[in-house]
Amino acid sequence: MKSSRRDLSSLLPSSGRLPDVEVPAGRVVDLPGRGTTFITDSPGPTADAPAILLLHALSTTGLLTWFPSIPALTERFRVITMDQRLHGRGIQSPEFSLRDCADDAVSVLDALDIDQAVIAGYSMGSLVAQRVWRQHPSRVGGLVLCAGTDQFQTNATERLFHRGMGVSFGRLRRGAPTISELKQAPLDPKDDLRRWAIAELRSTRPLAMGRAVAAIGQHHTKPWMHEIDVPTAVVIPLRDRAIPPERQRAMAQRIPGATVHEVDAGHSCCVMSADLFVPKLVEATNTVLARWTEKRQA
Repeated sequence: MKSSRRDLSSLLPSSGRLPDVEVPAGRVVDLPGRGTTFITDSPGPTADAPAILLLHALSTTGLLTWFPSIPALTERFRVITMDQRLHGRGIQSPEFSLRDCADDAVSVLDALDIDQAVIAGYSMGSLVAQRVWRQHPSRVGGLVLCAGTDQFQTNATERLFHRGMGVSFGRLRRGAPTISELKQAPLDPKDDLRRWAIAELRSTRPLAMGRAVAAIGQHHTKPWMHEIDVPTAVVIPLRDRAIPPERQRAMAQRIPGATVHEVDAGHSCCVMSADLFVPKLVEATNTVLARWTEKRQA
């Protein structure tokens, strides 16, 4: 996963292309027996609108990955974001695993009294989304997997990358805040969207990134992807240098009935090319929602 140097961390400070959309306010919720995390919960068009839980990319936060997409998604869904374990204002713990992240996601659904939801994930979030289905299949109405894969460390280069990333993140993210600093009032995106975005990016500590990268390197769900039995859409950035598009396409082919939605952009397109990404995401989520609705009515 060549993600850190090509993700938002390398592009955000110098780019002037942040989408001009309203960023929803959020709150901290307690997840009994697990800890606390930060969520946003944006209502849909009706009180009973289906829910979609959005899981973010490595080294970012729920809002930083998904804020450009939320307004469009609320036309059909109740839209929830969360900070995942060791990211932003997510659960603080000595260890990081994708299994724990999947359980955390379902705990957020519990806290919001949501029985079933579409689970959408971007990059690292797509790995967690796969595990949500595996560990809690009754809670998943559908999956939307963006810029994802079902295996890592397929060659020597990737293995060396994952072994060395703990050191790399320490160098890239000098000046990251302490836990006490994270508890301070965050910047308001309405005041300065760019400063807010950079602060969100810096809110995840280097040591946490090393642990997350090590866990991601062990991700291998390929053997059971053919068992996924919920409506699934796969969104593929065609210029992705972090996860090769051909690997994303191969994953999609292993999922029964998965639809493919291509974006002519790179790995950071959820924010940096939102004008291209968001329409494809909406297309993918609407496809999943239509199939989920049909399945429930059958």
